Amino acid sequence: MYLTPSEELILNGECGYTMQKAMEILVALGDIYNADRLIPIRSAQIAGVSYKTIGDAGLEWLSDLNGTVSVSSILNPAGIDRVQWREFGISEEFAVKQEQIISAYEKLGIRTWCTCTPYDVQDDLARSGDHLAWSESSAVSYANSVIGARTNREGGPSALAAALLGRTPNYGYHIDENRLPSIAINVEGELCGTDYGALGYIAGGIVGSRIPIFSLESIPSNDERKALGAAMAASGAVALYYIEGVP
Repeated sequence: MYLTPSEELILNGECGYTMQKAMEILVALGDIYNADRLIPIRSAQIAGVSYKTIGDAGLEWLSDLNGTVSVSSILNPAGIDRVQWREFGISEEFAVKQEQIISAYEKLGIRTWCTCTPYDVQDDLARSGDHLAWSESSAVSYANSVIGARTNREGGPSALAAALLGRTPNYGYHIDENRLPSIAINVEGELCGTDYGALGYIAGGIVGSRIPIFSLESIPSNDERKALGAAMAASGAVALYYIEGVP
């Protein structure tokens, strides 16, 4: 993968340990997926937040990082209800570790709103055509399919690396030819409300990781499109879909 002279300096450690590690992650990812270069992103949404997921090793790694993210960045949900964790039977030890993880992200300049719908809490995170580095499966589907932005489904470390550097490797859904529909689904009858979640659950199991285009008799709202995409991401691995007649 081609790196600019300034990116080479980062990779060689000239801008410090944290930025070097971030660049190493993106270069490794770019090499795996044959990316030609790094491209700028508008925002990042970062997973790898729950203490149950990353544990003490993840907390230690995060705590060693220094710096500030280069683009607007928001955290995915954590492993507890931060207000009512006692009522849910969460141990104090777990809650303390969880807050330490969130604080480590906050130290890097990441907004700790802990949401899987970042577009609902900050409306300038994504515009049509923007490149992003988002992690959560339903958020990725919404960004690609409803907003018209471009993002792969990032892992926590790669989304964090992209947030720090303001760049991501140019592969996958960032590229036009990888965004073409590959399977058509015709739905007879009008749908409303929770019908779209049910349709998504069924369609995801059929489609897998392909890109469907739906022919519908009704025009869904954005919330209904959110439900459709979230269900397909849960039962399949759909990160992008289209609806005929809907921009």
